Amino acid sequence: MIELELTGIAHGGEAVGRLEGKACFVDGALPGERVRGVVTRDAGAWARVELHEVLTPSPQRVEPPCPLFGICGGCQWQFADYPAQLQWKRDILVGQLAHLGRLEDPPVRETRALGEPFHYRNRADFRVAAGRPAFFRRHSHVLQPIEDCLLLHPALSDLVSRLGELGEARALTLRMASATGDLLAVIEGPVPEQATEWGCGVVSRHRHRLTPRVGPGAIVEMVAGVAFRITGDAFFQNHSAGAETLVGLVREALTPGPQDTLLDAYAGGGLFGLTVGREVAGVIAVESDRLSLADLRHNCRRAPTPVRVAEGAVEDVLPQLDARWDLAVVDPPRTGLGRDGVDAVLAGGPRALAYVSCDPASLARDARLLADAGYHLDWAQPVDLFPQTFHLEIVAAFRAG
Repeated sequence: MIELELTGIAHGGEAVGRLEGKACFVDGALPGERVRGVVTRDAGAWARVELHEVLTPSPQRVEPPCPLFGICGGCQWQFADYPAQLQWKRDILVGQLAHLGRLEDPPVRETRALGEPFHYRNRADFRVAAGRPAFFRRHSHVLQPIEDCLLLHPALSDLVSRLGELGEARALTLRMASATGDLLAVIEGPVPEQATEWGCGVVSRHRHRLTPRVGPGAIVEMVAGVAFRITGDAFFQNHSAGAETLVGLVREALTPGPQDTLLDAYAGGGLFGLTVGREVAGVIAVESDRLSLADLRHNCRRAPTPVRVAEGAVEDVLPQLDARWDLAVVDPPRTGLGRDGVDAVLAGGPRALAYVSCDPASLARDARLLADAGYHLDWAQPVDLFPQTFHLEIVAAFRAG
């Protein structure tokens, strides 16, 4: 058993302290606390400590409102007050840009909150256990059935309450559109008989094949005055107000003009290319996912700006386009752009780049590559699309020269 003074928060959401120079990571604790615990893994330069007792609690510690907190694996920070969560997210981003990105005094803004830190998710992905929707237990593959989740938009909570017995279904995705009220359930496995009474669209999923059972198999969301079809479980931001905020930040980062060409890399259904893209002469949108690509082409039909859609991986497609672009927005997966992605995006000679990221570490590594290529980080804005968790979204503004 050891005692620790915790001084900071690590990427991954654990509190961190040092014992004889070794970094010790403690899940369930807060910076500023003194704790007692047991080392469960010693990796030499660092150790993981299982929390047994909080000896000196932080004034930022609160009572988690969810009765399953600490059992369910969905939230990490319900035991901390919300201002502390916002500060930690900024601290994590600053630390990653300084450490991995080797950027001196990185220009990181205060984390932007988006209203109430509960009841915000417009999508929930469940497994099914004993006929009920379930999440994985914390640090486990054991399933925990739930009756409700405090992170869900109220419309999704209401839908969960109407599901009833799910029978032999194996997994379930629920979605809603804040602007239109559209609801959708995507079911893997046998569709329950009562699904027609849920009051939502219903889709069955078999491997990668989606078959509408009730309704058209898609919802429509409105962001910045643009309608977006979202089919089945295609990717879209899980926080509807957050999507609108991201569009505004991308516009700020790029300052588009009427003569510009905009590259929208990892375009998804066109969130940025079809909103910010209304202010430019033309858009090049690149996407590889089959569902997102179909939504992108559908959503482009009413675009006032010409959109050239290119199918495939960014690092493969862009070198073949024989095109230039004045501005670029990238929203890569958690792994980031990497060397090949950075080279492909910069080959078009953009004067400004808006980088949308869900992972501070991969953003920091790519920021180093961009800096080495002559692109300066003007600012980075953390946005709290995921309250009560350590996850965050970031928009970073880079400019050539």
